[in-house]
Amino acid sequence: MFEQAFKNIDDVLWKEAGCASELDYTEQTSWLLFLKFLDGLEQDKAMEAALQGKPYTFILDAPYRWES
Repeated sequence: MFEQAFKNIDDVLWKEAGCASELDYTEQTSWLLFLKFLDGLEQDKAMEAALQGKPYTFILDAPYRWES
């Protein structure tokens, strides 16, 4: 499951940045995975709040969220 996600990220970063090895863009890969995790967490919390009839304020503005 995660192997394909890592491969996709690696392929894009490899082509775009012209890096020599995976170690050259480890930081960027980690950041992308963190943003994906944060988006999932935020979606879960927003759904919980909606089910409880409460408002939820996202940490990141809409243009900076994963789906954007």
